[in-house]
Amino acid sequence: MTAATHSTLFPQVPDSADAVLEGLDPEQREVATALHGPVCVLAGAGTGKTRAITHRIAYGVRAGILQPSSVLAVTFTNRAAGEMRGRLRQLGATGVQARTFHSAALRQLQYFWPKAVGGSMPRLADRKIQLVVDAAAACRIRLDRGELRDVTAEIEWSKVTQTVPGDYALAAAKAGRDVPRNPAEIAQLYAAYEDLKRERGVIDFEDVLLLTVAVLQDRHDIADQVRAQYQHFVVDEYQDVSPLQQRLLELWLGDRDDLCVVGDASQTIYSFTGATPDHLLDFRIRHPGATVVKLVRDYRSTPQVVHLANGLLAQAGGRAADHRLELVSQRAPGPEPVYTGHTDEPAEAEGAARRIRELMAAGVPAAEIAVLFRTNAQSETYEQALADAGVPYQLRGAERFFDRPEVRKAGVALRAASRFGGNDALLDDAPDLPSQVRAVLSGEGWTSEPPAGSGAVRERWESLAALVNLAQDFAAARSGATLADLVAELDERAGAQHAPTVQGVTLASLHSAKGLEWDVVFLVGVAEGMMPITYAKTDEQIEEERRLLYVGVTRAREHLHVSWALSRSPGGRPNRRPSRFLDGLRPGSTGAAARAATGGSSGSGGVERGFTSGPAGVVRRRTQRTPARCRVCGRTLTDAGEMKLMRCEDCPSDMDEGLYERLREWRAEQALRSGQPAFCVFTDKTLMAIAEAVPDDEGELARIPGVGVRKFNRFGADVLAICAGQEPEADEAGN
Repeated sequence: MTAATHSTLFPQVPDSADAVLEGLDPEQREVATALHGPVCVLAGAGTGKTRAITHRIAYGVRAGILQPSSVLAVTFTNRAAGEMRGRLRQLGATGVQARTFHSAALRQLQYFWPKAVGGSMPRLADRKIQLVVDAAAACRIRLDRGELRDVTAEIEWSKVTQTVPGDYALAAAKAGRDVPRNPAEIAQLYAAYEDLKRERGVIDFEDVLLLTVAVLQDRHDIADQVRAQYQHFVVDEYQDVSPLQQRLLELWLGDRDDLCVVGDASQTIYSFTGATPDHLLDFRIRHPGATVVKLVRDYRSTPQVVHLANGLLAQAGGRAADHRLELVSQRAPGPEPVYTGHTDEPAEAEGAARRIRELMAAGVPAAEIAVLFRTNAQSETYEQALADAGVPYQLRGAERFFDRPEVRKAGVALRAASRFGGNDALLDDAPDLPSQVRAVLSGEGWTSEPPAGSGAVRERWESLAALVNLAQDFAAARSGATLADLVAELDERAGAQHAPTVQGVTLASLHSAKGLEWDVVFLVGVAEGMMPITYAKTDEQIEEERRLLYVGVTRAREHLHVSWALSRSPGGRPNRRPSRFLDGLRPGSTGAAARAATGGSSGSGGVERGFTSGPAGVVRRRTQRTPARCRVCGRTLTDAGEMKLMRCEDCPSDMDEGLYERLREWRAEQALRSGQPAFCVFTDKTLMAIAEAVPDDEGELARIPGVGVRKFNRFGADVLAICAGQEPEADEAGN
C-alpha cells in the first residue's frame, strides 16, 4: 500500500482546531465557526452539508468550546449516524453522541424508566404487524396482506403526528390522506391495537418517542438532568422531522437555543410518513436572531446535471419552492443529460441495459451505476433486462420481484391451475393464456382497474399486473402457449435473476435512493402517470413528485440518462407522453405554460366531468372539483367503480340490459381488432354506466366517468350509434 493510498483510507487526524477548518469553502467555514446561538444551514444537494456540520462539531470540540459529551447530533438513519460518527473520529472529536432520534430517545427511556415509572421498561414489540393482525381479529375486520401494511402505516402516521384514535378520521381528512379503508374502521383498529399493547406489556417504535416526550414533560427533574447532560444539539435532514420529533427536540432544548439545524426543503419527499418542512421553513420565525448560512456550491454533479436540477425547481410551486436553493456546480463540464423515448417498456429497459454494458466496457464500475424508478413494481423489467445482458445488479430498498410474497403466491396459484389443465372451472370461460392468467390472479387480488390510492395495496396490484402483462407478451411471442409453458418461463426467469449482489448496478426506487450518489444514473419511466404518479392529485402531492424527481436528478455525478416509454408493451398504443416536469427542459419540448394552453394535463384533483372543444375538432377534458355523489341516494362516493357508475353498488340499477350486451359484443370486436384485452377498450363498469345513462349526444357521453379524452375521440361515435339502436359506421378498412 502506497503512502497516498494509506492517507486516503486512513486520513491523518488534524493536529489543531485551525487545521480542522482547512479545506472548507467560505460558507462551510462559516457554518463550522458559528458555534453559539441558533444556526440554520440551508444546504442543497451535493453541497457538503455533512462535511460542514461534522467539522463544526470537531472545531468546537478541538477549540475547547464544546465538551464532547455535551453534544447530541441526531439524524434519521443508522447509516447517516454511523457516517457522522466515523467522520468525527477522523477529525479527533471522539465522545460525541451521533444517533437517530429513536436511538437517542430509547437510550434515555431505558435509563430513566426505573426512576420515572418504576420496574422494568416494557419490551419493544418484535413484529408490529402481528399486533395489527390480532387487533383486526378482535374487531372482526378482515385485512389482506397489503391492507395490513397500509393500516400499520396509518397507525404509525397517527402516532408521529400525535393523533389519538378518536381524532383519526378528522385528522386524516384534514391532512388529505388517501386512507386504505373506512376511517372509522382504521380508528377502531388503532384503538384495539393500543389496547392489545397495554394488555401484553409491550411498546412499539413510535412509543419510544411518545413515552420519552411524556417523561420529559411530566418529570421536570428528569428533563433538567437530560438538559444538564446535553447542551448543544445538531439536527441533520431537518426538513424530514415529524411533529413528534420536533416536540422531543423542544423538550431536550428547554429554554435554550444552542441548536444547529441542517436541511433542504426541496428534498422533502416523506410527507406520507408525517414529515414536514415547516419546522425548517419557520426556523427563523421561531428564532429571529438565528445565523442562517446557505450552501449552494455543488461538489457532486457537473454543471449540466445541476442545470437540469435547477430547472426542475424553477418551475415548482408551493411554499418549499419559495425557499429553493440555486445550486452552482464546482465541477468541470460534463456530458449533457440524455433524453430518450422508447416504443415500449421492455425496449426502454433493454436500451438502459445495453448502454450500461457499454459504460462498463469503457471502465465504469458497475457499483457506480444506478437505475432509479418511481415504484418497486417497475424493477422486474429491469431485473430481467440486466440479467439477459449479463449485467450484475443489486436491489436496494425492495424485494427482488420473484421474491415478493404476492408474486410467490401467484406463482403457486398459476402452477396449481396448470396442473388441472382443462378441468378447472375457473378457466372454463378463459379461452386463451392471458385470460386464463387474469382469471387465476383475480383470486389473488388482481382487478382490471388498479385500486385507488398508494401504499401496499397498490404495490401488490402492480406486481400482479406485471404478471398479467408478462402473460400477454408471452402469448403474443409464442402462439399456442399454455399455462404450463408460462409457469416454466416464470421459473426460468426467477432462476436467471440470481445475479451477484456485490459490485452490481444498483436498482432502487427514488425514495430509497435519498442520500446516495453514483457516477451514472438512469432515471427510467419518467412519463405521465408514473412521474407524477397517477394518484398524486392535489397541488401539494404534485409538487412532492417534482421534488422526488429532483432528488433523482441530483444523485448523478456525471452521466444522467432520462427515459420514458410511449406504450407499456410491444405493439401497444403509443398514448403516453414524457413527464410534464420535463417540459421546457428537454430538447424540443415547450414550457409548462405553453403546454397548459394546448390542453396538457394539469394534475389537479377532483371528479372529471365533460369536455371542452379544442383545435381541429379534438375534445379536451374539463375538470370540476366537486365530490362525486350517488345519483340515487346522494351519498358521497369514494370507490372507483362506484364513481364510474355514479351510484352505490347497493343502490338499484336502471341499466338497459340489451344495450349492455350490444356494447359488450361491440367491445369484443374492437379488442380482437386491436389485439388488446377487452378492458382496454372500456371496462365493464364503464359499459354499465353507459347502459344506465343511455346518452343521446356527445355532451351526455362525455359526462360519464371512464370515458376519457382518447377513448371519446376514438369510440364516441360508435357508442352513440349503438345507444341510438344503430349500427356503428364501418372504418376505412371496411370492418
